Amino acid sequence: MFDAHFHIFDPRFPRFENEGYLPGHFTIADYRKRMSRFDVGGGAVVSGSFQGTDQTYLKAALAELGEGWVGVTRLDLDATDDEILELDRIGVRGLRFNLKRAAADITGMTLQALRAHELVGWHVEVYIDGQMLASLQPVISKLPVFAIDHLGMSEEGLPFLLDLVDRGAKVKATGFGRVSMNVADTLRRIHAVNPEALMFGTDLPGTRAGRPFRDSDVDLICDVVGTDMFAVLEDNARAFYRLPARVRALPTDPAPTLPLYTAEQPTLPIRRDSLPKPEAVDTIPLPIIE
Repeated sequence: MFDAHFHIFDPRFPRFENEGYLPGHFTIADYRKRMSRFDVGGGAVVSGSFQGTDQTYLKAALAELGEGWVGVTRLDLDATDDEILELDRIGVRGLRFNLKRAAADITGMTLQALRAHELVGWHVEVYIDGQMLASLQPVISKLPVFAIDHLGMSEEGLPFLLDLVDRGAKVKATGFGRVSMNVADTLRRIHAVNPEALMFGTDLPGTRAGRPFRDSDVDLICDVVGTDMFAVLEDNARAFYRLPARVRALPTDPAPTLPLYTAEQPTLPIRRDSLPKPEAVDTIPLPIIE
């Protein structure tokens, strides 16, 4: 499993109120404890609005998590190429456009995203309410590689979301407790347009969501996508974050069919020239029966 979207709120690093709200702590230890029953082999630490453009927490988190874990961050618009190169070196792979909870200079952010993509291949992850997708679709479509957070948030934006998916956009199957839509139907429709689009994530700790991640959310995804569950739970995200594909061992048959044992030697073919030849005798005619 690859968790393509979760947050870390480490008390050692700065956090800032957003809309009058400040989240509690959620450390890497907290995350590991919550996900202990799952085989999580990597994930994406996503900067939240409470962290602004601070990179200190993200550098510490990626150093502690190690190989297979990446970061998605927000940058000051005047961030230099050297800063982007350094963040890429430690595992940051994308920029986040928070268009739902933060004031944003869309033009400046788009130009920065294009620069980061050209420099190090970064993509963009867009946190936006579906109701805004229609008006911002022309701008978002200019991004070379991007994903939409939390299924696009609302039913109203689904037609525009599906159009973006048809053009190559990825969609995070996350935040089921914060969306206003039929989650199963939305997952099914996105997956029908492009089976490589959906990427599972927990959205932990689920700050300001109606409810946080539940284990049953994984069951829901598997029920919807069926045999493509490995793609949605891991493979699509690994490709998106430019990580090596995970090699899975083929399941072994607990009761394989074995050949029947026999003590006799197997029958071997006999060459025609080895067959015994009958003695030459005169042909005797058969008696005639009247």
